[in-house]
Amino acid sequence: MAEESWGRVAEDGTVFVRTKDGERAVGQWPDANPEEALAFYTRRYDALAFEVDLLEKRVQAGTVSPDDARAAVKKVTSSIDEAQAVGDLDGLRTRLEALTPLVAQQREKRKAERAAKVEEARDAKTKIATEAETIAAGTDWRHGVTRLRELLDEWKALPRLDKSSDDELWHRFSSARTTYTRHRKQHFAELSSKRDEAAVVKERLAAEAEGLSSSTDWGPTSGRFRDLMRQWKAAGPAPREVDDKLWARFRSAQDAFFGARDAVQAEENQEQVANLAAKEALLVEIEAILPVKDAKAAREQLRELLDRWDAIGKVPRDSMRAIDGRLRAVEQAVKSAEDEVWNRSNPEARARAEATVKQLQSLIADLEKQAAKYESQGNTRKATEAREAIEARREWLAQAQNALNDFS
Repeated sequence: MAEESWGRVAEDGTVFVRTKDGERAVGQWPDANPEEALAFYTRRYDALAFEVDLLEKRVQAGTVSPDDARAAVKKVTSSIDEAQAVGDLDGLRTRLEALTPLVAQQREKRKAERAAKVEEARDAKTKIATEAETIAAGTDWRHGVTRLRELLDEWKALPRLDKSSDDELWHRFSSARTTYTRHRKQHFAELSSKRDEAAVVKERLAAEAEGLSSSTDWGPTSGRFRDLMRQWKAAGPAPREVDDKLWARFRSAQDAFFGARDAVQAEENQEQVANLAAKEALLVEIEAILPVKDAKAAREQLRELLDRWDAIGKVPRDSMRAIDGRLRAVEQAVKSAEDEVWNRSNPEARARAEATVKQLQSLIADLEKQAAKYESQGNTRKATEAREAIEARREWLAQAQNALNDFS
C-alpha cells in the first residue's frame, strides 16, 4: 500500500485524501500503480490550489466586487468539499475562510465610497441648482443659455440621489431654467419692439440729414449734424438690415455736406497749406536727430525744434495725421534713448549685477580650493569635475561682468 502525506492508494486501487475529519475516498484507479494514481489526483489538487490562489489575488487587489467575491468563495469552497483530489484541502479551505472578513471589509469600503459619491453628487447638484438660480436672476442673455445647457449635461452625468432629495434639487434647477427662458424671451420681445421704434426714429433722422446735405450754412449745420448723430446713437439699434440701409442714407448725406464744406474750407486755407510746407521742411531737420547718439543733446535739440514747430501753426486736417506721425516717431526714439540711459544708470539694477559678479567670483574661489584639495589627494575624477565647474562659472562670470560694464 503506497502512502503520502495528504493521501494514499489502497490495495484495491481506491484513492483516499486525508483531512482533519479523517480519510475520504476520492476515486479508484485499479489498473495503475499507486504513484501514478496519487500524481493524477494531486494534479487535480494543484488545479484547485491555482483557482484559490487566483481568487485570493483578485479579492486582495479589489478587482472583483464583494458580491461576486462572496459567491466565488462559496463556489470554490463547495468544490473543495466535494473535490476528488489529493492535497491540503483543509489548507485551501482555511485560505478561503480568511477571505471572508476581507470581503466584508471591502463591502463596507465600497458602501462608504458609494455614500461619499452620493454626497459628492448631492453637493454638485446643489451647486448646479444654485448657479442656475443665479443665472435666472441675472440678465446675461448671451452666455446664460449656453451655461444652462452645460449645467444640464453635468446634471445628467451625475448619479441619482434618494428620490426626495433628487426631486427637490431637480425642481430648483428646472424652475431656474424655466424662469430664465421666460425672462429671456420677454427681453428679446421687448428688444424687438425697441428696434422697431428705433427704425422709426432713424428714418426721421436720415430724412432730416438728407435735407441738410446741400446746406452752405457751415457752422450751424455742422452743429445740427452733431445733434443728429447723438440722437442716432441714443435711438439704439434697429433691425440689422433696416439699420444698415438707414445708416447708409444718413452717412451719405453727412459725407455730402462735410465734403462740400471741406472743399470750400480747403480753398480758404492757403495759410495752412503754407504751414504744411514749412512743417514738412522742419521735419527734415527733426528727423536728422536720428539715430540718437546722445540722449541729452537730442532732447535739447528736439525741444528747440518743437518750439519752432508750434510757432508755425495749423496745417490742413487731412495732412495732420501723417506729419504728426513722423514727429511722434522721432519723439519716441528720443524717449527710448533716455529710457536706455536711465536703465544703465539704475542703481538697483547695478547693485544686482555687482552682487552676481561677487557671488560668481566667490564660488570660483571655493571651487579652486576644492580642485586643489582633490588634486593633492590624488582624486583625479573629483578634481576634473571641479575644474569643469570652474570653467563653466568663469563663462558665467564673463557674461555677468559684461552686464555690469554696461552700467559704467
